[in-house]
Amino acid sequence: MRTYYFSLTEKKLFLCLTLGSMSNPTDLSVLEVQFEQYLLTNTTPDAAHDMAHIHRVVANARMLAVAEGADLSIVLPAAWLHDCVIVPKNSSQRNQASRLAAQAAIQFLQSINYPSRHHAAIGHAIEAHSFSANILPTTLEAKVVQDADRLDAIGAIGIARCLTLGGAMGQRLYDPSEPFPEKRTADDKINSLDHFYCKLLQLENRMQTAAGRTEARQRTLFMKQFLDQLRREIMP
Repeated sequence: MRTYYFSLTEKKLFLCLTLGSMSNPTDLSVLEVQFEQYLLTNTTPDAAHDMAHIHRVVANARMLAVAEGADLSIVLPAAWLHDCVIVPKNSSQRNQASRLAAQAAIQFLQSINYPSRHHAAIGHAIEAHSFSANILPTTLEAKVVQDADRLDAIGAIGIARCLTLGGAMGQRLYDPSEPFPEKRTADDKINSLDHFYCKLLQLENRMQTAAGRTEARQRTLFMKQFLDQLRREIMP
């Protein structure tokens, strides 16, 4: 008799497919496999919004939710699906991305019979996560998801993502006539370095949760140290 061995992920996926027809699936560890499979099948990532970004945001969201006492049944689906529709950063429709993602996420959750009582809260959390959408989060869960996503924009990973995306968009690293925008207006559509001043250094003060602010403070300090070092190297 032949014996078959399955990995933990394969076991979870099997359970996920089994539970997919249930009217009230509640095992989030199983459903997270299904969320990931949906993203892998239905999204086209860009340089800053790949599956690694999703995994980091989910990890941030889980950490913040535990610290703040938020409902994981809302937080985790919203964190997994917050970028299920990706609109390029330089698109005129960029500020619509989170609304489109919320609509697509709810349709998917309906298709797997995820409890409907959570749909509105998950949709709001996804809509409110976006910086460009400028939607105020009104629930603890939406605040957690917004902070989780913004934490991934700052610190060491934030620096890496900023420069990676700038390069992918064909931006120059900085303005050679004035690398740091002190006398000129910062323009992050042209200079990647300007994005720190247009957005990234502001995020610490825009965090919604106490746990998010604590982590953001450490990451922002690292970014400032990076900028100080960069100044010494390019402006001796």
